[in-house]
Amino acid sequence: METVIVQLEGGSASWELAPGERLTFGRAGECDVVLDEPAVSRRAGRLVAAGDHWLVTNLSARVTYVVENPEGGGEFIKIPPGRVDAPVPFEFGRLRVPGTAASLLVFAPCQAFLDAEIDSAGEPTMLAYPLDHTAKYFLVLVALCEPRLRDPATAVIPGTPQLQERLSRYGLSRKAIAFQIEYLATRKLRIKETGEGGKADWQRAALVATALRYDLVRAEHLDLLT
Repeated sequence: METVIVQLEGGSASWELAPGERLTFGRAGECDVVLDEPAVSRRAGRLVAAGDHWLVTNLSARVTYVVENPEGGGEFIKIPPGRVDAPVPFEFGRLRVPGTAASLLVFAPCQAFLDAEIDSAGEPTMLAYPLDHTAKYFLVLVALCEPRLRDPATAVIPGTPQLQERLSRYGLSRKAIAFQIEYLATRKLRIKETGEGGKADWQRAALVATALRYDLVRAEHLDLLT
């Protein structure tokens, strides 16, 4: 049976939850996980195992919780006060509760994916975004997405000078970078013009938004820049 494992970070205690089982946390002694801090609600929240993922309920009336993906380059979700059974898609998550330095580490079972198959009786399905991870344009796309991958809350999108400096080991000129951005926008990701701001601004912003929305660029791709 696939189970969800919960650990108190920095401690030895752990709990194993079968699908449908739940675990409560808070300041009250009757909670499964006691967080003995005056700023933590008596019954602060609840975790529920749900197959290959888990659910979290925020029982606080005022405080927002955050679930981080330690393996996701800064990816996180917020659990607002009163939210019931919010699904957490991370296989490994860290639940932070304001008011205490302690956090809960949650390990869900490995998620299942369909095998990639091609129906030999018909035409193969074309890729929506055919990207070559060894191409220069992909390096430019990764560099554009880097600030957002490292900090999802940032609004920073590198300009051409910053991209040139970040990719200096590849000897790309400003003109070459501008060409790669245009190529990404018109041929690879097929970005539609929004008319908001200057052309370079909306192109770069739209490229980053599309690449991150569809997981075309992920945290592991940052290794290409080192």
